[in-house]
Amino acid sequence: MASTLDQLAAFIADTRFEQLPAPLVEQAKRHLLDTLGASLAGCDSPIWRECLALVQAEGGREQAQIWGSAQQANPRQAAWLNGVAAHMYELDDTGGCDHSGAVVIPALLAALPLATQPVDGQALLVAMVIGYDVGRRVLEACGGYSAHNGAGWHSTASCGVFGAAAAVCSLLQLERVQCASALGIAASFSGGLWGFIHDGSHTKKLHAARAAEGGVQAALLAQRGISGPSAVFEPRWGGFLQTLAADTQQPQALTADLGDVWKLARCSIKPYASCRGTHAAIDALGILLQQHDVRAEQIARIVVGVNPFLLEMCGGRELHSLAAAQMSLPYALAAHALYGSAELASYDDAKRLHPDVEALLARIELVIDEQQSRDDEPWVRLETVQGAQWQQHVPVPSGAPTNPLTLDALLAKYRSLAVRVLPLEQVERLEAVCLELDEVADVREVVGLLAIR
Repeated sequence: MASTLDQLAAFIADTRFEQLPAPLVEQAKRHLLDTLGASLAGCDSPIWRECLALVQAEGGREQAQIWGSAQQANPRQAAWLNGVAAHMYELDDTGGCDHSGAVVIPALLAALPLATQPVDGQALLVAMVIGYDVGRRVLEACGGYSAHNGAGWHSTASCGVFGAAAAVCSLLQLERVQCASALGIAASFSGGLWGFIHDGSHTKKLHAARAAEGGVQAALLAQRGISGPSAVFEPRWGGFLQTLAADTQQPQALTADLGDVWKLARCSIKPYASCRGTHAAIDALGILLQQHDVRAEQIARIVVGVNPFLLEMCGGRELHSLAAAQMSLPYALAAHALYGSAELASYDDAKRLHPDVEALLARIELVIDEQQSRDDEPWVRLETVQGAQWQQHVPVPSGAPTNPLTLDALLAKYRSLAVRVLPLEQVERLEAVCLELDEVADVREVVGLLAIR
């Protein structure tokens, strides 16, 4: 029987467009468009501009497009810089490695100039689906999101690098042995820690970027005959799972229902500019405010029942850093109550640092609910100054596969973000091309539409 690594390599090398279910293709196109919108908004940020300045100072061969600019860089630089943009504002999709779009799509489009012949939309969609699939399978093999991230790893980086490598291998049509080596090399490029959560530092913004860059590099090295360890997923000293997830590993998840159950189908598109862990509570509070016609000044207290993992991850109240605010469940609720939404505009400095926010935060309490598991969504209780109180629980937050955004909502989100950088006509053309991607003969058309002209 073929090893786990060999099965994954065959999946990467042999999967074809005809094997993809039609609904999966449509979902992939939406995730592509959503990621590009989030990325274009990210190009309009101070952190991204500093990263761009670093790339410019390094120099390099101009091959791959830097999105939201008129400039190009080498493929590894472009994958890194576009990955920074994609994950900059917490608007990219989730539920894969976790943030698969911000890893896989920058890697794919950066590697595009290295293809020996034009790549059509169907081939790009196959590579994208494979990247999402492999990245998620590695996370599940680590024991799942709560176990792996709860141990201190940021799975977008630690598992995402495998997804990026797999996607680029598919795009460049590497042989099975090369795909296996790329995954082995990617294992040694894995990393990413949750240390940023304690002080609002910027490293989270770099994790998707580093995984995208590492995936490109792993595939290119394997293409040149550089070998990766063949026992990378085996229960042996020095292996990936044995090292990063010794007590939680579930190696069978790497190949369970491979090619039948597609992991992209479980991914979510985010309606809010905050950590995915805050979304169910935002939804719940929104329902309560709307149903009972409560205004912010009428709120006496908001109580949120959470599990310890969510409290550790999203319980912070530090707002001076945008990165910290986007991980804060209390601020997400305050923003929704005060400004009517938790969209990107609600995270502007003037809004998140407004005195009204501080006053409302003092009335928001997070409590441990011992009945909840690490994967359960929180409940929200709203208490008014008049003495009324109501409680709401949203088990499946908006944007999830079983509670998806409508196409109109997705397009509204994409357009609001993309027009920060590109003219409306170009934004609309990019939208049309992405939504008809399986009919596109050469996906360099997509890349061209990401450039400032």
